[in-house]
Order: sequence, then structure tokens, then C-alpha cells
Amino acid sequence: MEIDRKKNFRFSEWAPESGTPDNGNIDSEGTEVPTLCVILLQLLQQRYRSPELEYQLEEPWLRDYKDNKYFLNNGLLYDREKHTSALTIIDRDHISLILRECHDCPYMGHISEDRIKERMASTAWWPKWEQELSEYINTCEICQKANRKHGKKFGLLQHIEEPKHPWETINMDWITGLVPGGKENFNACLIIVDRLRKSMRCLLCHKEDTAMDTSLLFWNNIISTCGVPKIIISDRDPKFTSEFWTNLYDMLGTKLAFSTAYHPQRDGLAERMIQTMEDILRIFCAYGMEYKDHEGYIHEWVTLLPAG
Repeated sequence: MEIDRKKNFRFSEWAPESGTPDNGNIDSEGTEVPTLCVILLQLLQQRYRSPELEYQLEEPWLRDYKDNKYFLNNGLLYDREKHTSALTIIDRDHISLILRECHDCPYMGHISEDRIKERMASTAWWPKWEQELSEYINTCEICQKANRKHGKKFGLLQHIEEPKHPWETINMDWITGLVPGGKENFNACLIIVDRLRKSMRCLLCHKEDTAMDTSLLFWNNIISTCGVPKIIISDRDPKFTSEFWTNLYDMLGTKLAFSTAYHPQRDGLAERMIQTMEDILRIFCAYGMEYKDHEGYIHEWVTLLPAG
């Protein structure tokens, strides 16, 4: 069983003191350990008040106190959420107790992070409690040993040989869901990026185009002007994996290198270009297919695309 070496430790501030049990109910000497309910009852019976309570109310995380996010009840400070309220804990010893009780004790069984957060949300609150709870669970040695990973192991990074000539290796991907524009009501763009010069071409098209339409578009705009690329890197879009597209590039002697969508080590160049283009086009397409500049002229996004 492999253990993540980066996560096989506990943070010192959460580590139980020597002689303090971590099993939840009974320690090594047979003394009963207080459960979560008992801990909270003890806090309530002691009328849990920090000597720095008045100072804490001026802290940045309690600036919403006047807006009813926090409220006092019998001298106890509570955090108010949409559907629940939780006792505010300030003392680090009590925080450590609650973290161990909500995760390590036998009746909790080292359950998933989401279920523990759901339980904790109505139990106790302190600043950045979700982040601390996540770190506490991720560094649990028992969870690292016992939990199994059901997915396949991640593969090694795939090296892409850098091209020596322009348009020798290209990345391709799509931008879809655009507002129809132009005389032909274009609603998509085929983004093609040259890996050597990092130049980009945006070819207007339709989301409904077939593999034949995409091949003709690529032939008329790329192959006829830039030549036949040696390697084409793209995701596994049905247009790129179709039999027609594959046979076409077999005859041309081009290698098709497919990757998964948004794979940063493989198709990252095209994905980053697409993200930038989407940010630009979103400005023009958010409220319609026309854009009025500061001089009052009206433009469609298809006419502004080359400027991007």
C-alpha cells in the first residue's frame, strides 16, 4: 500500500498531546474520553467565553457582526449561516478536540470530507475551519493506508517535440456556443495555432458542420496557404476522430496526436489561446451579436475576430 509522503504527517498544532488518546472513546488506561456531544455540553456549561471576546469582535472576520452574521446567545458567540448556526470556537485546544472527534473516533469511522463538513457546519465554527478540516483529513495516516484509489494511475508527462519550421506542428480546437453572426450565421470558430511562431488563425464555421465540412475548411485555409503539417494535436472531437478525417491525413502523411480535453501537457497551447479568445468574444457576444464602438459604428463579432 503506497502512502503519499507529502501527506503522511499531522500538523503539530493538531497532534494530540502525549498520553491523549486518538481512538475517540477509551484511552490506554481505560478512562472514558468525552465524545463530541459531551465536549460541546462542557463548553456550554462553562459558558464558553474567551477573555478576548470583546477584542475578537473587532477582528476582520467578525466585521459582519452588526449585519447579523454573528449573534450572542446567553453570552455565547454563534455564527449564523443560511440554514444553521454553530458555536464559535476560539481556543485551539477545543478546535483540536473537535477535529479529532469529528474524524478519528470509531463511530465516525474516518468518513469522507464532505460528510464531515456537513456535520461540522452545524456544530462549531472558527475562521478558515473548512481549510483546516481539509488539511487535517488529507494528512490522516490511517486514511492514507486504508482508502483505495479506484481510478487508473496518472500517466507520465508526454513530451512534444518542438517543430523546426512554421506550421510543421499545429494545435486545433473549437470555440462553440457563440451568438450567430455574419451573413451565414456563423456560431463557432476553429482555432488553429502554430507551435513554432505561436501565431493563430480563427476559421469561422458552424457547430453543426460535418467532418467533410471541417476538412474542406482546413484544406482551403491552411493547407493551401501554409502547406501540410506533420503533426496535428487536437482533442478527441468526433470531427477529428472520424474515418474520413483519419483517412485524409493518412494519405497526406500527417500524424494525428489526440489528447483529452483541457489536458495541460498535451493541448495546452490551443486551450490557452482559446481561453483568451473566449474572453475577448464574450465581451462582444454577451448582450447580442453587434458591438458599438466609441465612435458609434456598429460591428459584428465576426468582423472583429481577426483583430483578436
